[in-house]
Amino acid sequence: MSQKPQAGEGKSLRGRLLLAIGGLGLLIALGYAAGIHNYLRLEALDDFAAWIDAHTFVATLTFVTIYAVLVAISFPGATLLTIAGGYLFGQWIGTIAVVIAATIGATVIFSLAKWVFKDSLAKQAGGALARMEKGFREDELNYMFLLRLVPAFPFVAINIGAGVLNVKLTNYLIGTFFGIIPGSFVYVSIGNAIQKGSATLQDAGLLSVFAQPQVYIPFIGLAVLGALPILIKRLGGGRAAKLADKATGGQ
Repeated sequence: MSQKPQAGEGKSLRGRLLLAIGGLGLLIALGYAAGIHNYLRLEALDDFAAWIDAHTFVATLTFVTIYAVLVAISFPGATLLTIAGGYLFGQWIGTIAVVIAATIGATVIFSLAKWVFKDSLAKQAGGALARMEKGFREDELNYMFLLRLVPAFPFVAINIGAGVLNVKLTNYLIGTFFGIIPGSFVYVSIGNAIQKGSATLQDAGLLSVFAQPQVYIPFIGLAVLGALPILIKRLGGGRAAKLADKATGGQ
């Protein structure tokens, strides 16, 4: 039987939640007061994109470093950063940069969970750990790939869970790298579409923007990603369907 949480624990949790919300609100207020919002306008991003065109290597390396660090510390907002990568670097460079950075950052957490903070981090993975264990025991590499391709668990929970469950580093790297490519490609393409669309919008109307394949195809890609669990279960055969069922939390 599971133990009921103590009243003190509930109050402590609510206190931490309120503190986090208050801190986030304070950061937003300070950022607005400092004028950071002025740098988030499309015009400012266009100026930044022009600078990137002139310093592609340095800009890409900086982006990869920042992205990897944010993933390593489990900072929320990776999806927005992925979209920004597409806006600033375009489809192909943006996708490559995001996949490499996300893999590096995720591997940092995996390594800490596997070799340094295994016991303490195991508690953070929660009940997802038991479900992951069954899938990893059956087929480590393919299950890792499916977890990344159809992420039913939070990204950080997968990083921690794989480390705590002693997944081989090579299987983790291969499964993560190739598993996140489709999702990264789609979200980067959204950023690329925003960049292309903003340029077209200045010369044509809104309908002309959405008539462009590079604008509407990414949204089709999002729909396909959402349908992947169903497609894999129905078309992937017995073994693939079984692993996909475990990856999506099915019983």
